[in-house]
This record gives sequence, structure tokens and C-alpha cells, in this order.
Amino acid sequence: MHLCGIMGRREELSDFQRGTIVGCHMCKKSVREISALLQLPRSTVSAVILKWKRGGITTALPRSGRPHKLKEEDRQVLEKVALENCLPSVEAIATEFQSASGTTVSPRTVRRELREMGFRGRVSTYNKTKGGEKAEKTQAAPSQDEVKVDVSRLDMRVGRVISALQLPDSDSLYVQQVDVGEASHRTVVSSLAKHTPLDQMQNRLVVLLCNLKPAKIRGVLTQALVICASSPDKVEILDPPSGAVPGDRVIFQGFPGEGDKELNPKQEVWEQVQTDLRTDGQCIATYKGAAFEVIGKGVCKAQTMSNSEIK
Repeated sequence: MHLCGIMGRREELSDFQRGTIVGCHMCKKSVREISALLQLPRSTVSAVILKWKRGGITTALPRSGRPHKLKEEDRQVLEKVALENCLPSVEAIATEFQSASGTTVSPRTVRRELREMGFRGRVSTYNKTKGGEKAEKTQAAPSQDEVKVDVSRLDMRVGRVISALQLPDSDSLYVQQVDVGEASHRTVVSSLAKHTPLDQMQNRLVVLLCNLKPAKIRGVLTQALVICASSPDKVEILDPPSGAVPGDRVIFQGFPGEGDKELNPKQEVWEQVQTDLRTDGQCIATYKGAAFEVIGKGVCKAQTMSNSEIK
């Protein structure tokens, strides 16, 4: 990754610069290599690494404002994950971070932490801007489809888990083969191993988001997202209504549409829609009050989690 020119040599080191130095050190780069890569004096690089080794921190002063939900060492892991992986969404980064750090955190927190560290733009090509300032790019006027961002853009379907296995070398990830009414099953990687026993994953119906751009997680290409009610301490897979079968569409009254063939990660449609997805007081999954519904069969629900986020 070419970082030359991103960092100003006359400016006091930012948290990002310090974190990048530590990240390079953790990747076995020498002080000389880091100095050349970042265009910083070797003495500065050595001082940051020494301070990190002694205290596990790289920041020069406590930051003001809202406190971080992540510890400094977790922030360093998150930064390393974002820099070293090409992932299509905040959810994918959150999953990889949780697997790497063992810390449970919501995609919303991951997005906030990345932005506070200076990351901007499409998740899979996050770049640091000089001095952590937001870089404005000149873009063409958005089309009508790009302006419209609501749940009708999502392709949600009922799926049946045909098989589920714990991903090797991971205590948080399952890899599942899911029937969604297509000619072949979809491979889905989900961070549910700490929340749902493996035997409860087999042959169960789930709600899948099917038009995210496929992405590799731990080397496995995941082709959909299992939709769940979620809190910092608990996750429940949404249950489709009785009588639903693989391939049934999940629709939302008042938001008609077939969904995009594939969501454009640059538009962050899923991330924007997700902020309005919640279970209501009866555990029914909703978007702005409209239930997740399978026509003629009923609504999708969480088992016990009412008034909770959906991810």
C-alpha cells in the first residue's frame, strides 16, 4: 500500500500515523522500511514503536469529546484489518475485526471508529486523507436510482440452511450452505458461532440479504448475509413465518420494488437502510414500521428480542 504523500512531515504525528507505524511494525517491517514508506525520520518511528512496546498506546495526549467504545489495542487491530483487507462493507470489516480481536462490536461502532481515525469513502478501498480531514471528490450527478435509498433496493429472501460448519481456526464464524430457491446453494459466512449452537443452525429457515456484493472472509467467498436482531450482548436469527419456503421474497408494505441485482458498495444502500431496521414491541422485524412480510404466510420475527436493532 503506497502511503507516501498522505502524511505531512512538518505536522505533529496524528493518531493515524502512529497507528500506521505500529501496524507496519506488527507486520515485521524494519524501522528503515517504515521510515522510507511513510517519509518520517527513523528516530520518530523508533520512538513511536518504543512507546507502544512500553505502554501499548501510541497517542500523545488523551482525546477530548465522546470516549471510544474500543480499547486502544482494539483500535490498532481494527486499523490493521481495514488497511490489509479489501472488504465490501462495514459488516464484513466488523466480522473480520471480531474474529481477529475477540471483541464484540456493532458495525455502527466500527464505522464511527474508522471515520474518527480518518478513514473515508468506500469500505473496500478505505483511504486515509491528509491530516485526517475529509477529502471531497467531484462526482457526477447521481441518477434517480442512486438518490432513492430505501428497503425496496434490498433483495431479501427466505433460505434454508442445508449444512453448517464452524470455520477452521475461528471460534466465531460459521460457514453455511443455504438453499434460497436457486439452482445451486449459496455459501454464507456468518459470525454466529458465539450466539447460536451449531446444532440449532442445521436445517433451519433464515432471512437472507441476497444482493450484497460477494466478499471473501477468511478466504471463503460469502454470497449473502443472515439477518438477525442484535444488541451488544445478544444476537437472534430472524425466523420467517410458518409455511415459508426457500426463495420466498420478503416484502415491505409501502415500499414496492424488486431490489437491485447487486448493491453498489459505493452507495452504501445497506448501511443507510439498516439504521431504520428494528424489531417492534412484539419482536416483529420492521423497516420504518413496515413489517418484514412473506405474502400470504405472515411476518418475520425474533424469538425474544423486542425493540432491538436488526443487522
